[in-house]
Amino acid sequence: MSAYTLSQRSIPLKDQWDVIIVGGGPAGCAAAISSAREGARTLLIEATGALGGMGTSGLVPAWTPYSDGEKIVYRGIAEAVLVTLKSEMPHIDKNSLNWVAINPEKLKRIYDRMVTEAGAQVLFNTTLCAVDTDGEGGIEALIVNNKSGLTAYRAGIYVDCTGDADLAAWAGAEFQKGDEDDGSLQPTTHCFSMGNVDEYAYRHGVPLNGWKNPASPVHAIIASGKYPLLDHHMCNSLIAPRTIGFNAGHIPGVDSTDPEQVSKALIQGRIMAEEIRKSLAEYCPDAFGNAFVSVTAPLLGIRESRRIMGDYVLTLEDYVERRTFADEVCRNSYYLDVHGSGKKKLSTGQDQEYYTHVMRYGPGDSHGIPYRCLTPKGIRNMLVAGRSVSCERMVMGSVRVMPACLAMGEAAGIAAAMAARLDSHDVHAVDTERLRERLKEEGAYIL
Repeated sequence: MSAYTLSQRSIPLKDQWDVIIVGGGPAGCAAAISSAREGARTLLIEATGALGGMGTSGLVPAWTPYSDGEKIVYRGIAEAVLVTLKSEMPHIDKNSLNWVAINPEKLKRIYDRMVTEAGAQVLFNTTLCAVDTDGEGGIEALIVNNKSGLTAYRAGIYVDCTGDADLAAWAGAEFQKGDEDDGSLQPTTHCFSMGNVDEYAYRHGVPLNGWKNPASPVHAIIASGKYPLLDHHMCNSLIAPRTIGFNAGHIPGVDSTDPEQVSKALIQGRIMAEEIRKSLAEYCPDAFGNAFVSVTAPLLGIRESRRIMGDYVLTLEDYVERRTFADEVCRNSYYLDVHGSGKKKLSTGQDQEYYTHVMRYGPGDSHGIPYRCLTPKGIRNMLVAGRSVSCERMVMGSVRVMPACLAMGEAAGIAAAMAARLDSHDVHAVDTERLRERLKEEGAYIL
């Protein structure tokens, strides 16, 4: 690729912020709420026109479990989001904690309200373009682009909630991506919604997801050979009257940091959505005979991208041993859900192996996520929250989900506000005991 040199130019600088968060998914929303709640002047920059990430623009149709089988694990802001959404969805059991359906339009408004009422400002349709650093581990400013052109934004502390660790990578943070052995990435999924479904037939028919049910019609659909793009992955939820949200199918070989690959995957995903509709109309006509694809997601469903190397790397052994940490800022109980992966040994090299992509905890089990997983090595004034935190790949398959991202985001927001008050603006110097006290005061579940 040839190079092009821009002529020298000056761009506007906006420097009235204490904390700038890039990425308005669950982690970014929670970080903005908690940072602003702590009194920090907080800006949330989002590339799309809505907050919520995978739960809204990604059309993921259900939350992963909030419960460890005995109690709710993801509390504080995470719990408030879930409770509020359930209160606006009359068909949802208000006591339900696991695989609760998501109405994306309602969730957008909930995030809008919670973020703005906390006092944070949101800047939509604004894309991070570049990161200016001081060469000594500090970020000086962010360069963003929107309808105003290029603008520089400066703050004391920055929080990367992009999901792909764009801010961290462009600031020079060390990261890993994909399988440690061959670099492979989990397949993506393009979620969509289907309308005009016969709700009675859907509710009382055979469950669709082929992974969980050998009687699923998906097996016959695949065996027919008529729909070659489909596989057994067919997660689905009733998200509104006569409307089913689908997290279905896989699109392999997509690196979310490569815009050409993402663009091709979105085109393929829209083709797959129509194939799924046709197949269900043929094999489940009572429920789907008159259904139609009402919307495909503006965002591709990415399961895996960059993972920063932080002051601590959460390991598979930590997960297996249900470890607790002195500086843990939240807990997680979701199973190791790594699509397209098989056995992996413990990092210690022990002989025992686990089918880690389906390994599940027992009732009451969870592990801690330490603050040090949110602090990139070598970067002074930046935190990372969401699926890009510092962990081994197999553990990322668990901590990547939305409830965990909300919990990590809340911790990152409070820590960012604390670091912004330090003369050094050093996120590594945050008093983790005080951070944990604040999290507990806001209802977080940590040991």
